[in-house]
Amino acid sequence: MKQTIRRAAVLGSGVMGSGIAAHLANVGIPTMMLDIVPSELTEEEKKQGLTLENRAVRNRKAADSKKALLKQKPSPITSKKSLDLIEVGNMEDDKQKLADVDWIIEVVVENLEVKRRVYAVVDQYRSQGTIVSSNTSGISVEDMAEGRSEDFRKHFLGTHFFNPPRYLKLLEVIPTKATDLDVLTFVKTFGEDVLGKGVVEAKDTPNFVANRIGTYGLMVTVQKMLSGGYSIGEVDSVTGPMIGRPKSATFRTLDVVGLDTFIHVANNVRDQVAGEERDVFKVPEFMLEMQKKGWLGAKRGQGFFLKKKGKDGSTIYELNPKTLEYEERKKLKTNTTEMAQQEKTLHRKLKALVKAKGDRAGDLVWDILKPTLLYSAELTGEIADDIVAIDQAMKWGFGWEIGPFETWDALGVRESVERMQEEGATVPDWVLQMLEGGKETFYKTENGHVYFYHEGTYKLQYFNPKEINLKRLKDEKGVIKKNTGASLIDLGDGVAGLEFHSKGNAIGLDIIKMVNDALEEVDKNYEGLVIGNQGKNFCVGAHLGMMLMAAQDDDFVELDMVVRQFQNMAMSIKYSEKPVVTAPFNMTVGGGAEVSLPAASIQASAETYMGLVEFGVGLIPGGGGTKELYLKQLRNLPNGVDVDLTKVANDVFEKIAMAKVSTSAEEAREYGYLDSADAISVNPDHLLHDAKQKVLALAKTGYRAPKREKIPVVGDAGYATMLLGAKSLRFGGYASDHDLKIAERLAYVLSGGRIKQGTLIDEQVMLELEREAFLSLIGEPLTQQRMQHMLLKGKPLRN
Repeated sequence: MKQTIRRAAVLGSGVMGSGIAAHLANVGIPTMMLDIVPSELTEEEKKQGLTLENRAVRNRKAADSKKALLKQKPSPITSKKSLDLIEVGNMEDDKQKLADVDWIIEVVVENLEVKRRVYAVVDQYRSQGTIVSSNTSGISVEDMAEGRSEDFRKHFLGTHFFNPPRYLKLLEVIPTKATDLDVLTFVKTFGEDVLGKGVVEAKDTPNFVANRIGTYGLMVTVQKMLSGGYSIGEVDSVTGPMIGRPKSATFRTLDVVGLDTFIHVANNVRDQVAGEERDVFKVPEFMLEMQKKGWLGAKRGQGFFLKKKGKDGSTIYELNPKTLEYEERKKLKTNTTEMAQQEKTLHRKLKALVKAKGDRAGDLVWDILKPTLLYSAELTGEIADDIVAIDQAMKWGFGWEIGPFETWDALGVRESVERMQEEGATVPDWVLQMLEGGKETFYKTENGHVYFYHEGTYKLQYFNPKEINLKRLKDEKGVIKKNTGASLIDLGDGVAGLEFHSKGNAIGLDIIKMVNDALEEVDKNYEGLVIGNQGKNFCVGAHLGMMLMAAQDDDFVELDMVVRQFQNMAMSIKYSEKPVVTAPFNMTVGGGAEVSLPAASIQASAETYMGLVEFGVGLIPGGGGTKELYLKQLRNLPNGVDVDLTKVANDVFEKIAMAKVSTSAEEAREYGYLDSADAISVNPDHLLHDAKQKVLALAKTGYRAPKREKIPVVGDAGYATMLLGAKSLRFGGYASDHDLKIAERLAYVLSGGRIKQGTLIDEQVMLELEREAFLSLIGEPLTQQRMQHMLLKGKPLRN
């Protein structure tokens, strides 16, 4: 079977339906979004003299949902251009168009009979071989396909996206007994490679994998809060990053998800299970009362938390579940939480917490983790084939740093099992048999390979060859060179990788040295170099604290040396005889962008937020960023178009002066940070592999270092134009005197100095102008105040 997805249709345009349509459009798939025909006119439609037969009225639901995509935060679309790929319609007038698509995704109301009626229509109009799937979060996929044609059932399965589809990695794929194996394989591969998802094959059980365990864990947490006399704020203060969960912890997560959604999911499981499990999923009375009052969370402005504005800013209050009154938010602080916060690794934090018997925080964490771990073990084999699928589902769907079985390993399996048994808990037989067989952990690593416990033995964990894991690679091969800031690693096939690992991946002299060492090593022994890492962000810029200290000590000789070395490093990347490809992701700002821009090519993750943000701390880019963005903008101009230097310079000036940061890699392309030589990886786990392949492709085609460039600049006339724009902002009250001073320095650099428009200058001239402007600004007291404020508060200061 040769399957492909050229066009898709999404049936249902609610939050999930429109979000899925947006994600398909983000990856370049034209998508038709259909919804039901309205039964009544709006007041506006009546004023316009429209009737229920007008196409605009009949398509209203889908059209309104498409418009709403522009307003949602965080944005479901990577670029406004994505909207051009979404066609709206309705399920009555456009059902015949279903014959022209390759994948139909149903996202209608969670009601079995409604879904069956939709599928009857789909079965009538779809073409043979078209894949049909449901985004149901808990209804039996098997039951939905009942009564449909043989070809429909062979091509039908569940595809459960998590909200918001652009950002949450998990895609649960649920086959039926009739699903063709080739169809299942294709959807899983397509989900990973094209949609960028982490795919877990789930069994057709209530709420599948992530929602089943995640909802159970949330219900257990609520019950422990009530029985232990904890407040909502206290629970959230210890059930977030301290135990490897998102910052939204428990109740803030519920506010984001929506209490109505959570109650629906909990009731869905409760209706299909029995005994003690059924009791756990019983929604507490105070939550039902909140639902009646409409206190559903963020979408209604209040839920478990309420933000109130006062004279001194906003204050967040927590709900008292007993009185349903809002009170000051509390945090749970004990000796144990203080100790846990001092630990550097999550494993040590968890151990510190659960070992503290009799401590309010430690007891709460243990009482939450114990039943969740046991529940996960009880369901292994029932909801998914193995522990890996369960761990991945919880990490990708609920944002857990480590899954339940990885958590169990962190706590110590034998030690925690003994405690569970002492407390009267029933431990699943297969866990006891694992320990009796002398196997102490659910996972083990040998020679860089990861194994997981499965049916009495350890089984090699499969990793897609496109997933390069730097930690595993270093465990297996070691490193070529390293220092405190970076490591040089052999990525295989003649490609080296340079990994930043300083705090925040901020660039200091140690990283600059390793870049130079890496380029020297690569020139002798490798085909090329990938600069990338697997930290939280690619790079948040140069080491701001170090520069501030030097400026406050008036050590401008040191600062001059550092900036020169940074500029030389960037030029070495640009003119390396071997291709250098950078692999940015997440925050790639300031120095991170300056490392990326001169590379032979950029292979960016779809979620790359790139920008030259130095203006926000009273500076301009000093490492060559101004020059490289200007040159990149010039290269982005279509062939045959007369170059308007003033327009290009003004555009670059505005981006740097406004500290514009892209909200996606696609937007980074629109901003000019990426050009035709650069590419985007939708799946972040494939980023380093894709960058490596880019190096090999460049090397295979006979890569040659670029020739040194002469830069055409706008000179005096362009300088005056840029400065005029900055002054108009100052006179309008949108900029301060210091902003104007920074803007003047930036305009001077971009103009190439006081010279004639169109003059060609050497790159080194513009670099010297950058360095001089940077050093003059960092000596300004107001700039130092901005730098200090950013370091302390994490946000820019207007002064």
